[in-house]
Amino acid sequence: MKINTVLFDLDGTLLPMDLNVFTRTYLGALANYLANYGYEPKKLADSILVGTAQMLKNDGRATNESVFWNRMTEIYGENILADNHRFEAFYRDEFDKVRGVCGYDARAAESVGKIKEMGLAVVLATNPLFPSIATEKRIAWAGLTPDEFVYFTSYENSSFSKPNPNYYREIINKLRLDPEKTLMVGNDVDDDMIAATLGMKVFLLTDNLINGSGKDVSDYPSGSFEELIEYVKSFI
Repeated sequence: MKINTVLFDLDGTLLPMDLNVFTRTYLGALANYLANYGYEPKKLADSILVGTAQMLKNDGRATNESVFWNRMTEIYGENILADNHRFEAFYRDEFDKVRGVCGYDARAAESVGKIKEMGLAVVLATNPLFPSIATEKRIAWAGLTPDEFVYFTSYENSSFSKPNPNYYREIINKLRLDPEKTLMVGNDVDDDMIAATLGMKVFLLTDNLINGSGKDVSDYPSGSFEELIEYVKSFI
């Protein structure tokens, strides 16, 4: 069966990175920035991780954004909401400094372009744990622009997170996609290949492979960006 839509993961797929190094650097930068406004850095970093854990467990009862900030108000009280603009200012003015711990692979943007030239729609299916402003920044780090995607997930527009299959189901329903005509491309076996349980085709990008649970990946189509393009061509 032909495909008409390709979903791409971002972190580790289109944007090379060591996720642990990125997370540590990002949290350190954000905590240090907000220390200027009275937040104790370690407590803030730990609190953000707690809020992130809540988003990962989100069962669809609210957006990830609401779940995150509800948890933060439980820790800090309602007053933290008045500082939301300071968090946004960090992403706007300081987040680019974290770019240095990420890699860059020109083949990522080239592959997106080639797939679009084939007449396929492209969606950015990044784990929606960040606000859209932070996602747009990371898209730029990968050499792309948000308008190259028909849709991208963020904590504002998502009510589930990877590896919950409902994260992908939400995208399918919103965009009215046929799972059997949709391909998910990612580097994380647990987070990305779970899309296959919904009937979606999958491709495991192995350049920055993450296989935290040590699964047998031999049944997944896999390889480099070049091999991805050849795989996509087989469904045109």
